[in-house]
Amino acid sequence: MFRSKRTALVKRLWKSRILYHEGNGETEDEFKSAAHSMLKRLKEKQLDIMVQSVESKGGETTECVLLPKADVKLATSRRYVSPHTLCCKLWRWPELQQGVEMKRLPCCSTGEEQGYICCNPYHWSLLLKTDRPTPPSSPNENHIERLATKDGFSPEPEETETGLTPLPRQEFINDDSTSGGGGKHWCTIAYWELRQRVGRLFPVVEPNFCVFQNLPHGDGMCLEILQQDSSSEAVRRTREKIGFGIILSREGDSVWAYNRGKYPVFVNSPTLDEPNCRTLVVRKLLPGYSLRIFDYDEALVLRETRDPELMDGPFDPSSVRISFAKGWGSCYSRQFVTSCPCWIEILLRIGR
Repeated sequence: MFRSKRTALVKRLWKSRILYHEGNGETEDEFKSAAHSMLKRLKEKQLDIMVQSVESKGGETTECVLLPKADVKLATSRRYVSPHTLCCKLWRWPELQQGVEMKRLPCCSTGEEQGYICCNPYHWSLLLKTDRPTPPSSPNENHIERLATKDGFSPEPEETETGLTPLPRQEFINDDSTSGGGGKHWCTIAYWELRQRVGRLFPVVEPNFCVFQNLPHGDGMCLEILQQDSSSEAVRRTREKIGFGIILSREGDSVWAYNRGKYPVFVNSPTLDEPNCRTLVVRKLLPGYSLRIFDYDEALVLRETRDPELMDGPFDPSSVRISFAKGWGSCYSRQFVTSCPCWIEILLRIGR
């Protein structure tokens, strides 16, 4: 009975693999041999976790699957591949090459234990890097300290660039307690359909937070319960593409976004824009990729070095916008984020 259950789990995993395409230097037979050699190392419970993760395509929250870091040999080509790379090739990215930079996702709780690595393919993402130049200069330490000790709010509220979500303007205070400790929220999320905000502002306390349309199971901001039946056909079509949505995570001095859906999302952030550029830069984040969407230290620099004469309108240094499936800006037919069917506004809490 033990052997038959294990065999059934291995068969389900092999059946769920993404079809192999030759051309990466190894044949399908040796790739299959290496995969089965790796699967033999897994215990039955680990195989069960892998099946749950792979068959739900990351929709289910699953535990880590640890394997020794020793590489798996591809016999015919006499090459080796790390076990987590092999798993990601099998079930996520068949064209993945050894050495391509990947990022561990927040759901991976074990980290790099001595001599082991997590091989759950949905605990990894591809890393999207940008070639954005650095700001022209940096404030000195005394200036940063001065900003950190100022009153966190101005007397009058200031609207964001959309002109639709007025919130008190906040000074940049990089306080680690805002990342989930002490019950404080580190950001507030607003959901929009075109120019209309739908539902209430959603404060985020947890360091890792999911915004999604529907999931098998999961906690976070479910857009499905906010959306309106009276929305346009374009909005309804876009809703269907949100799926598993995105994961937002506060990690040290940065905020990251991971696209866990099937369609791209589009991001605009003050720390992803070109310095002193009139045109907003909108980054395309493909499925399976992670991107650092906000840098607190860099935001401090931009606040002090941005030339006000180059601003065409209000500039909010603490707001990030993410549109689902549809882009906007100079490279797209939609010039403004308010023309996108479904999008969110992330209002970062950087005050005391």
